[in-house]
Amino acid sequence: MLKIHNSLTGEKEGFTPLRADEVRMYVCGMTVYDYLHVGHARMLTVFDLVQRYLRSRGYKVTYVRNITDIDDKIIQRAAENGEDWQLFARRFEKAMHEDCATLGLQAPDLEPRATDFIAPIISMTQTLIDKGFAYVAGNGDVMYAVRKFPDYGRLSGKKIDDLRAGSRVQIDESKLDPLDFVLWKHAKPGEPSWESPWGSGRPGWHIECSAMSTSLLGNYFDLHGGGMDLKFPHHENEIAQSCAACDSPFVRLWMHNGFVRINDEKMSKSLGNFFTVREVLKTLRDPEVLRFFLLSSHYRGPINYSEAQLTQADETLLGLYRALADGGSTGAPGAGAQSLPVGEMRPVAVAEMRGRFDAAMDDDFNTPEALAVMQGAARDLNTAKAAGKSADAAALAGALRAMGGVLGLLQQPPGEYLKRGVGEAQLSDSQVDTLIEARRAARAMKNFAESDRIRDVLASAGIALEDKPGGATGWRRA
Repeated sequence: MLKIHNSLTGEKEGFTPLRADEVRMYVCGMTVYDYLHVGHARMLTVFDLVQRYLRSRGYKVTYVRNITDIDDKIIQRAAENGEDWQLFARRFEKAMHEDCATLGLQAPDLEPRATDFIAPIISMTQTLIDKGFAYVAGNGDVMYAVRKFPDYGRLSGKKIDDLRAGSRVQIDESKLDPLDFVLWKHAKPGEPSWESPWGSGRPGWHIECSAMSTSLLGNYFDLHGGGMDLKFPHHENEIAQSCAACDSPFVRLWMHNGFVRINDEKMSKSLGNFFTVREVLKTLRDPEVLRFFLLSSHYRGPINYSEAQLTQADETLLGLYRALADGGSTGAPGAGAQSLPVGEMRPVAVAEMRGRFDAAMDDDFNTPEALAVMQGAARDLNTAKAAGKSADAAALAGALRAMGGVLGLLQQPPGEYLKRGVGEAQLSDSQVDTLIEARRAARAMKNFAESDRIRDVLASAGIALEDKPGGATGWRRA
């Protein structure tokens, strides 16, 4: 049975959809004011994986991932550029879609924009006022009265009386309580606005997701996901708004992915270790390397991004593609994955392998263990090829390709993948050193084919090697 860690209870729970064989899933998407960074890529990849696996288990999935296209940062950035805010938002929305396609992310079933849901946002805000959960502040903003909702803080484990106005809670004398948050912002001169019962204005961030999710999935649905940084206050506020407005539970199960760290430090623009997806992909053989790297750690934990980790991901993924080459699955994506030929290998061996893979995925989407099963399949595939057992090799190649398909991996023709170089940009010195060390290890194991392959990779990136007596290797840029 599939078990998922529920952020609301802190427990791993058996997953049963609210409607038989149907999963309704909402994920907080992008605020489109800049290019995607590695942290965004992790969140998007995690929930792409979740919806893929749910579909592979036979569920009918409705996957909603919103776009926030009206926001303080959008307005500010557009003004700085001298650009219309709508055109600015559409430009970065287009860039987001390009990056998502490059990363191999499947498009969500529904991708609502906040500005298309102004009417439901106004309606929900009015309902909260009518029920006494919201009020019009002295500055014209409509505020949610946090203390009116007794369960506030349950998701994040915070107690109202312990919370203090700080960096995440703006101090505003117009509020009845410092913790109250805005539902509808009174229009400022020159800002985009819409008419409402409280005058011209625009929605607050939190109410956008409540209105979009309940409008599209109903008042109570199965899964809600996002990055760990959204747990408080965004998701906490969504719960308060939605439960109070709809008189029902809001979400059955909450999922949050962990942070990305850069060389063991928190990713931050102020530290200068902030990388966009576009910057990273220029250094890689293929975008699939980044996806493989992001899935190599469990989604709930932190993941450390470094050149060494990416190099390791590249080498491991190459090993899987090399196993598939001439292994009965070299054609178009999906070849060999539909039926597994019965040869000298006992059919149960492949079934047991897939069983271990599914057991790992059923255990809260344990992708590191699932990838370990795939690496074991690759080793068996190489052994079968070396022994000339073509039927076994075809069966294993089909199984490996099928497991990869669940994770969004290994769907490219192996021959084409193996011909690619390491990327458009120059390798950094540390990347070169990592590859040279991998080549040294291959030579020590008399794996000369791998040693030659790494030399070719370096040569394609303009790196000339200088082997010296005693096993040392120097290098220079050609």
